[in-house]
Amino acid sequence: MSNIYNHIIIGAGHNGLVAAAYLAKQGKKVLVLERRSIVGGSVVTESFGENFTVDSVQTGGTLRPDIIKDLKLGLDTSEKSTRSTRPAFVSLQPDGNHLTLNEESIKRFSEKDASRWNEFVRFMDKAAGILDAAYATIMPRLPKNMSLRDGYGLLELGLELRLAGRKDMLNFIRALPMSAQELVEEYFESEIVRAAIASVAIHGSTLGPMSAGTGYTLIHNWLNRGGLSHVNVGEVGDMTNALANAVKSFGGEIRTESQVTSIQVENQIAKGVVLANGEEIFGNTIISSADPKHTLLKLVGAQDLPPEFVWHTQSIKMRGSVAKIHLQVNGNHGIPEGTLVVAPSVKYLEKAYDAAKYEEISEKPYLEVTTSGNVVSIHFQFAPYKLKTGDWRQETKKLEKLTLETLNEYFPNLQSQVSNIKTITPLDLETTYGLTEGDINHGQLQLDQFLFMRPIPGWSNHKTPIDNLYLCGSGVHGGGGVSGASGRNLIKILK
Repeated sequence: MSNIYNHIIIGAGHNGLVAAAYLAKQGKKVLVLERRSIVGGSVVTESFGENFTVDSVQTGGTLRPDIIKDLKLGLDTSEKSTRSTRPAFVSLQPDGNHLTLNEESIKRFSEKDASRWNEFVRFMDKAAGILDAAYATIMPRLPKNMSLRDGYGLLELGLELRLAGRKDMLNFIRALPMSAQELVEEYFESEIVRAAIASVAIHGSTLGPMSAGTGYTLIHNWLNRGGLSHVNVGEVGDMTNALANAVKSFGGEIRTESQVTSIQVENQIAKGVVLANGEEIFGNTIISSADPKHTLLKLVGAQDLPPEFVWHTQSIKMRGSVAKIHLQVNGNHGIPEGTLVVAPSVKYLEKAYDAAKYEEISEKPYLEVTTSGNVVSIHFQFAPYKLKTGDWRQETKKLEKLTLETLNEYFPNLQSQVSNIKTITPLDLETTYGLTEGDINHGQLQLDQFLFMRPIPGWSNHKTPIDNLYLCGSGVHGGGGVSGASGRNLIKILK
């Protein structure tokens, strides 16, 4: 039959495209099926009107250098690797005395903190390198028996830890379960400096800086960004377009506007997929870059899965609390380039998170602001997917009002320059971008959903109880944010 493929990949997000490109490069017959009319998933740049083009969900980013090299993508990684050329990371202050996170600027707030800055950066770079090595290691299916391949992978990771040096190795392990507050307090005395760094730890997570495990999320986000600030802002779609072109150049096929509604399973073996139009397509392996809950509970269905596995899958913590507000402005918006945060104190960030715990929108939110030409993009936390009162169709205007009022304290001329607004709520993240509960990481980045426990204990190596069905999205080990590691790692399993 002509419609039988070696590999069918559900979803043209960046991890799905990475996996597809590697497999197509091996000469496999690959088909990528994407529900939307454009590729990229949440890693996409799209237009919402004339001269109104934005990174809709994920702000900038870059792929792992080995992926760019292996797939010959031709993307420039120099901005991420060269700290001196990176955009600034700025903590906004009401008096205009903004803090830029570098030694010279920090000195205005604390001489002692300025003297500790380079050591902190050195440790964070080292810690990010260790975490990167962990993400490149296929985790064994604990508590299942380990294979020789599993043991070899862990041996390599252990060697990486040893090479980090005893002090950094121990400090890395210590940092993972710590709160971001505890971690930054070990280095800095200025509350403004502490809060600015701690804001990166809670970015994209429904956690406060006083939550255990935000030491880990700080290192994770530092790794994915290559530091504190975002890179390639306004150009994230170039990355996924390059991946799509690579898939096609290697002989792979991509079909947009092709929504998969179910995965066909016979005798616990995945055989193919069914599209919304009723079309059946068959493949030797089915690979999903959608989140684990959607893949397993909706596309497969509980009836074809072991009861205990279903329970674990249902228990995956999603809990999205991110909204995006994009402003099209006329004239000069007056906002400098870089990554700008509204994070005046650690307590401020914690109180912003408190609202989400009670299913409320933060009245005094943590905001992260980036610009691209005439567009100002705001990452808003906390805006929980599930609201105690009302719903997101009613609360959009409130979200926009809170955003503009908060920014007015720092940029009083901004609101008068706004000509168009595009708001993406947690509900939009689910319905438009396919992110269950609006979780941009396909599952919260927490220590109980980390390493061999991601997405669930015993299933950390991309496999599922259904033979020939694999996961490669951000919800599996190595995922979260923009990197491509999950898609790349799958290839090691399929060899």
